[in-house]
Amino acid sequence: MARYLGPSCRLCRAEGTKLFLKGARCYTAKCAFERRSTAPGMHGRGRQKPTEYGRQLREKQKLRRIYGILERQFRLYFARAAKKKGVTGDTLLTLLETRLDNVVYRAGFAVSRALARQIVRHAHITVNGKVVNIPSYQVRANDVIGVVDREKSRALIRGQLEQTAGIPAPEWLPVNKEELTASVARLPERGDINVPVNVSLVVELYSK
Repeated sequence: MARYLGPSCRLCRAEGTKLFLKGARCYTAKCAFERRSTAPGMHGRGRQKPTEYGRQLREKQKLRRIYGILERQFRLYFARAAKKKGVTGDTLLTLLETRLDNVVYRAGFAVSRALARQIVRHAHITVNGKVVNIPSYQVRANDVIGVVDREKSRALIRGQLEQTAGIPAPEWLPVNKEELTASVARLPERGDINVPVNVSLVVELYSK
């Protein structure tokens, strides 16, 4: 599948906000956006006043880039969210937040979502005791995310937990660092999901 392979920090600069694509590094002084927040391009192109469509598009792009999802897949997520009862924007965020790669990241098993996706693809992660290597796998309430009983896998996750020790896991995802497990106590609600995106603008864009 096609995937953006360029510098992650360039995306943050293009959107004019931190997207936390490099995980723990984004919270430190080494964050490239902190040192150079101008838009990419020669001399940093000036930011023009966006149109209403432009604002909606930028919010959608930010959300896509945060979760590392391509346009076609993102449209499918929106279509699923629109069919469910409740607020479409909140449902969309819940669907994105409960992707397996994101849950691995939120649990502190990876310093970034990109690395979490790689960890899942390399079959280091289990769900309810069974190996799952699909990053887009949708976890459910009461699922238990664990690590394959292999020393290489356990050492990898322990190393990641050391690097993410200063970032607490969300309330809906209690983590047992001794057992290397994370339990989905409940599905995340809007108040649990902190992303720098105005989701209502994304809904407006796709509702036209």
